[in-house]
Amino acid sequence: MTGERQTTGARPEWVPETLYPFEDRYAEIGGARVHYVDEGSGPPLLLLHGNPTWSFLYREIVRGLRDRYRCIAVDYPGFGLSTAAPRYGFTPAEHAGVVDQLVVQLDLQGATMMVQDWGGPIGFAVATRHPDRFAAFVIGNTWAWPKSDPGTQVFSRLMGGPIGGYLILRRNAFVERIIPSNVKRRELPAEVMEAYRGPFPTSQSRRPMHVFPREILGSRPFLAQIEQGLPALRDRPALIVWPTKDVAFRDRERARWEELFPNHRTVTLEGAGHYIQEDAPEEIVAAIRDWAPSPP
Repeated sequence: MTGERQTTGARPEWVPETLYPFEDRYAEIGGARVHYVDEGSGPPLLLLHGNPTWSFLYREIVRGLRDRYRCIAVDYPGFGLSTAAPRYGFTPAEHAGVVDQLVVQLDLQGATMMVQDWGGPIGFAVATRHPDRFAAFVIGNTWAWPKSDPGTQVFSRLMGGPIGGYLILRRNAFVERIIPSNVKRRELPAEVMEAYRGPFPTSQSRRPMHVFPREILGSRPFLAQIEQGLPALRDRPALIVWPTKDVAFRDRERARWEELFPNHRTVTLEGAGHYIQEDAPEEIVAAIRDWAPSPP
């Protein structure tokens, strides 16, 4: 393992040691200080989050699999414990560039990648550039191609525009409303919500959250490039873990992933919402253990 180790004593108060008992590691990438955890041993398992979450989202996945995998969970600049370089734009293409450089720095080989939400485009941008480094994929509710259906267009323009700016930057709506309302099986404890709230105390700090919805449409060329590269990964085994109560990604996207990866197994997470790592971590861990295409 590489990376600077920082003791937990330097953490912000909003990071609960009891829930997130991992060593903090940092990589200097393009002027950003990129936080990640690197726990366990075995084949690498790269865990990529979406909006407005951070590596904390994967805490139970790391706990459940670090006896079998080397679990690496990353925070994009502007999220979690990572800080961005000046003039960083927080676009998915920039985040993919950061993850790309981290993968190279850590020299990941034979890795499995788990993606969900914006982790899909970001992760598959990296995987299509380095297909030799990735042996398998765990695909949650996500996408990796341009979307143009009416609902997507409305959401991107609304939440990526001035109305979304007010809701996200002033009211912190993604954290205060979107996260709890899209965890369907349970109510998130106060300390969990505080860990999601902590990285975004000010309007300026919330700007990375506002960029993502805008880029659903704004990053169409980036998404089209990823789509073109996906056939090169077609032979890889894939575990698809799909919720039944997600309002963003439905059966259409699941079927597309199943077509893209013929060597797949699909596990349905009944009653789970958008944030499957909060709703169904035990089921995801069990599914990965049972599927495990490249056990140590």
